[in-house]
Amino acid sequence: MLRPQFVEHAVLVTDYVLIVLASLACSVGYHWITTGDIINEKAFFSIGIIVAANFTAIMASRRNYRLKNLTLLARQARDTIIIWCGVYGTLTVVAFTLKISDEFSRGAATLFFSGGLAALLSWRFLVANSISHALANGSFARKKIIIISERGLNASSRPFGELRRYGYHPVKTCEVTQEEISAPGISGSLRSKLADVIQAAKSERIEDIYLLLGWQHRRTIDGILNTLAVLPISVHLIPDESAARFLSHPISNVGSTWTTELQRPPMTRLELAAKRVFDLTLATAALITLLPLMLVTALLIKLDSRGPVLFLQKRNGFNGHAFNIFKFRTMHVLEDGPVVQQAKRNDPRITRLGRWLRRSSIDELPQLFNVILDDMSLVGPRPHAASHNSEYEKLIANYAFRHHVKPGLTGWAQVNGLRGETSHIEQMERRVEHDLWYINNWSPWLDLKIVLQTIVTTLRQTAAY
Repeated sequence: MLRPQFVEHAVLVTDYVLIVLASLACSVGYHWITTGDIINEKAFFSIGIIVAANFTAIMASRRNYRLKNLTLLARQARDTIIIWCGVYGTLTVVAFTLKISDEFSRGAATLFFSGGLAALLSWRFLVANSISHALANGSFARKKIIIISERGLNASSRPFGELRRYGYHPVKTCEVTQEEISAPGISGSLRSKLADVIQAAKSERIEDIYLLLGWQHRRTIDGILNTLAVLPISVHLIPDESAARFLSHPISNVGSTWTTELQRPPMTRLELAAKRVFDLTLATAALITLLPLMLVTALLIKLDSRGPVLFLQKRNGFNGHAFNIFKFRTMHVLEDGPVVQQAKRNDPRITRLGRWLRRSSIDELPQLFNVILDDMSLVGPRPHAASHNSEYEKLIANYAFRHHVKPGLTGWAQVNGLRGETSHIEQMERRVEHDLWYINNWSPWLDLKIVLQTIVTTLRQTAAY
């Protein structure tokens, strides 16, 4: 059985060795190919050690060697790229400042930068998949714990399932009744249960105790902690459902006081610039690549039914600004006004070709021009018809908050299956909930993740019609 601590340390050591070997291999390989000789291998061995020490130290400070974080491939790839570029760039500046950069071949150094990064990313992919597979198969050694919970909470709670998934084995579960929680102090029955917990912790060599109690029961929690103080083991309080909802947001500190950022401010100028560069780069590349497909689609639309190739409709963008959204025409009608009926399954307004265009999302491709014109972003809340905005703003709280960013060609809601008709208000509420999460958790890496997921989900999505 695998020990989590062993795996965490093994990944760190492998990172270190991998970087040193990449430095040596790139130096030896480059000089062997270009000059037929091996030179400066000791210098590159030293550089490999310095880079490895800095890289692993920063990765460790970011807690990237924790078992649960090793399974998060997107986070691992993001931090690997940023930290690798940062360490390499910093050391390059230092070498230039100290006038020692002439001792190293630029070709070998460039090869080390690209080769080392590729090796680390490949290793991260292997680690994430292997650990996820091991967790699913229960290959990790079980860590003995005791759970103290309110009656009925432990079996159905998500934290309880997560503890089991990551190798935590509840040797004993102590259920606390509502009568025991409501008592002014530690009741006799609860004191007896805690005595059994203490006895089990000593005899079974328990490593941790987890409390799954509502945070409003402060007096009971304090009483349990005072009773368990005789045990030299850690006691953890799991956030209840009401607290967990807020703790999922970014957490920061103001002095000794911690805060959770429930609503992020508008993007800074630097963030807006980064997002705009991302949009222009990918939208232009996509437009050039997909232009033949778009031309063929335009021709087929003209041959399939009467009417224009493009359909323009008023939508609301950033800060409620109105703009015309571009779409390939998929219907016999061109609705744009105070009343716009959503498309339904087997809608007679949809043309024969339009049904396939909508299902494959090809009808959305002209919105790449909206992205280039700065009306839209590649990723953001999907823009709804102006008439629908007016309707939902009255029915859904915080609906207007969607306009704090530019609308997107795709979004967090769409890659999570929330697209197509919203015949019930609950469906739109879920979509808005995902849109608000995206706005409050935006990052360039999240945008890239959504774009990649969109490509995958579009190929297998059947909700649009």
